[in-house]
Parts: sequence; structure tokens; C-alpha cells
Amino acid sequence: MKDSFGRNIDYLRISVTDRCNLRCVYCMPEEGVEPISHCDILSYEEIMRLVGIFASLGIKNIRLTGGEPLVRKGIENLIADIKKTPGIETVSITTNGTLIPEKFEALKNTGLDAVNISLDTINPERFKEITRREGFEKVIEAIKLCEGSGIKTKINCVAMKGVNDDELASIAGLAQDLNIAVRFIEYMPVGKNDFEKCVPKEDILKLIANVYGPLYKLDAKFGNGPAEYYKPEGFVGVVGMISAMTCSFCESCNRVRLTAEGFLKLCLQYDKGVSLRNIIRAGATDEEIAKAIEKAVAEKPKQHIFNDYFGAEDIEESPMSRIGG
Repeated sequence: MKDSFGRNIDYLRISVTDRCNLRCVYCMPEEGVEPISHCDILSYEEIMRLVGIFASLGIKNIRLTGGEPLVRKGIENLIADIKKTPGIETVSITTNGTLIPEKFEALKNTGLDAVNISLDTINPERFKEITRREGFEKVIEAIKLCEGSGIKTKINCVAMKGVNDDELASIAGLAQDLNIAVRFIEYMPVGKNDFEKCVPKEDILKLIANVYGPLYKLDAKFGNGPAEYYKPEGFVGVVGMISAMTCSFCESCNRVRLTAEGFLKLCLQYDKGVSLRNIIRAGATDEEIAKAIEKAVAEKPKQHIFNDYFGAEDIEESPMSRIGG
């Protein structure tokens, strides 16, 4: 499926819930947010119908997100069903990792291909400050369980000035002895304008090189996303950089997002898209839904403008918990 700029859209991120068991400072307020009514969230049956239609249009890779996807009951069955869908090649999840230990055997049995675990600190006390909850030990256990089982495992760390920039090199060190990818994400002001928190990619690389020596850039791809990967000498795993702020990768963007409410979102920064939930519940046929998807994808913006935020139109104002990472 091509957009109007010739980009091949083969990657769909599906948010299955806006609920989360943590309260990360960059995602939602400490008191949480007003949850979306259960009847307004796509049912698993609706998600599976859409997955089949998206697959027929060329989507090959599905990532389930939230909120926290593992808080939704029966998520293991959804993963297994998506894995069986003709045309779908990989199914992965993005999670905070705290619920993986108790669900691990069920998740492993689904055939899950990969897991991205969010971890912004390796200091237990700072973990509580950032997430406003307990759970650090569960996350570390989750990383080791997934890595040890052969599930492709990545760590997502949002680099933030004044929050965790003093330990980015230590976080990278998780990949020294484990076959994982530790990825650093430049802070993006989604729904906000707090640009000063962003730690540029080059600064992160310097911090890591100061501790572990030169980082060698790798040509190999380690997933479906835009990360660049590096390998310090002696590391079992790799270090990745997702630098949407300083090195825009929009020209190669291959993804769209489906929110928990069934809104097909075309770009993380903009609120443009179409409600597939409304179309489904109005009684549309699969062919009509497919045409709506193709029409929306044709309107996918050329690029984000996070660095020229002020004065821009159609800017997304919803928190990340509502969008799905």
C-alpha cells in the first residue's frame, strides 16, 4: 500500500487500550486520565476484522501498544489470532514489562516475534519517580525472560535532560552481556511544547563512547522501524538511536497507527485520519472499509515538524496514552 509520496506502508501499530498500570511523567498525569468507555474501544472482533483488511492491502507487520497492552484481558488470544492471519509476517508488542513475568508462558506460546520494553532508568528509586509506581524488578526480570527465550528483545529509553541523561551510558550497558537492543529515543513534544527535554542523538552517542569506547555503526536492520544501530567493542547486544528530532526519517516512514478508539492515525504529530470504528459500526462492507483506509493513507503527511511546532495546523494534542506509542 503506497501513500501519495510513494512510501510503502506495511507496518501498523494498534493500540488496544488507553489504560496503564504506570503513570510515567511524559505520558500521563499522576492521577491518570479519564479512561475511554469500554464500548468506545474496538472489540477484539473488530480489531481482527481490520487486521484482515489491512493485511489484504499490504500490511505485513503488526505491533500492539497501549496504554499498556498487557492490562487488557485476553491479549494473548488476540496475539495468537493475529499471528494466524494470512499476510501478517510479524507480531510484536510494546510494553512497560511489569506484567510480562506473570504472563510469560502464555505470551511465549502465542508465537510472539518481538517485544519492546520501556525502561528509562536502571535506578530503582528513579524508576519510581518516573513511573510513579513500583515494578523495577519485574521489568528487569521481563528483559531476561524474553532474551533467554529467544524472543527478539528491545529496550526503549526516552532520553530526557534533567531526568535520566546522567545514566544513559549505564542503561546502554544492559546490552553488554545480553543479546538485546537498547534504543534511545529523542524526546518528542507530542501534545506538548517542552522541547528543552530533548537530548540529541550525537550527545547520547558521545556519552556512551566516553564509557565504552568507539561505537561502530551497523548496516543490518533489527526490526521494522527507523532506528540506527551501533555496537561498542565487546558488546553482545547493540545500541540503537531513534532520532526524530535531529535526524528526521519521515522520507522512509512505513507506518500508520490505529488508536484504541479505532481512529486511523497517519502521523504521530498530526490529528489527521479517519475513524474506522465509526465506519465499521455504520455497517460498512470490507471493501468500503478498505477504500476508506486507502483514501486516508493517500493523505498521510509528508513529514512531521516537531522543530517548527508553533503556528502549525492540525497538531495532535492528545496524550501519548490515548494515541498509542
